[in-house]
Amino acid sequence: QVQLVESGGGLVQAGGSLTLSCAASGSIFSINVMAWYRQAPGKQRELVARMPSSGSTNYAESVKGRFTSSRDNAKNTIYLQMNSLKPEDTAVYYCNAVGVVTTTRIAGTYWGQGTQVTVSS
Repeated sequence: QVQLVESGGGLVQAGGSLTLSCAASGSIFSINVMAWYRQAPGKQRELVARMPSSGSTNYAESVKGRFTSSRDNAKNTIYLQMNSLKPEDTAVYYCNAVGVVTTTRIAGTYWGQGTQVTVSS
C-alpha cells in the first residue's frame, strides 16, 4: 500500500500564501502521477494540479499564475505553493497518487486524508 500524508494547511487572509506538502510512503515500486485536488463545501472534488513523473504540470484555470506545484521524486514528495489566495480557494486539499506497489506490481490510486485551507476575506 501507499500512504499519503499532507501537511501545511491553515487559515490565511486573502492575498496571503500557504505551502502544502504531501509525502508518499509504503511499499512503493513507482509513482507515476501525483496530483492535488480540492473540495469545497457543497461542491465536487476538482483537480488543482497534476504532475506526471516526467513532463509538465497541468493546472486548473482558476489557479494558474497563483499556484505552483513541484515534485521531489527522490523523496516521493510534492508541494503546492499557493500565492494570492482568494476566499474561493477555501477547501479541503487532497493529495493523490497513482503508483505501483512492490508486492503486487499493480497500479492503484491513493488519496491522502486531506488538509483544510481557509482563506478569510
